Amino acid sequence: MLKNHLRRDLQWLKRQARKDRRITAVVLAGVAGVWGRQFLPPDLPVGSPVLTALSLTLVAGSGAAWLISAYFVTRSLRARREPAEELRWIAGIGRGKEWAFCSLSAYVAWHLLHFVTALLLS
Repeated sequence: MLKNHLRRDLQWLKRQARKDRRITAVVLAGVAGVWGRQFLPPDLPVGSPVLTALSLTLVAGSGAAWLISAYFVTRSLRARREPAEELRWIAGIGRGKEWAFCSLSAYVAWHLLHFVTALLLS
């Protein structure tokens, strides 16, 4: 009876991990798309060096989080067969999703920084 419950829980976790992997892939594609769209024209903020450094730090942080998330997602493309490996696979997908949302958060913070700077300088 216990094995059936554990097997059912593992199946649920694997289904949830596949959903999380799809969500992560969509977030990664979206973040890459908005950053690509954002930097088509050369748009470096002209102003204080502190704001420029903060802006570039947010861009670098978003890029680093995106790369880490992409690393976890690509490692999860092949499913594992042993239950312990499957649990590590599931955990890796969760970490990838967290890093993808960190990348998205850095992008939102970058936009907020530019909005507040434009608002205060106007």
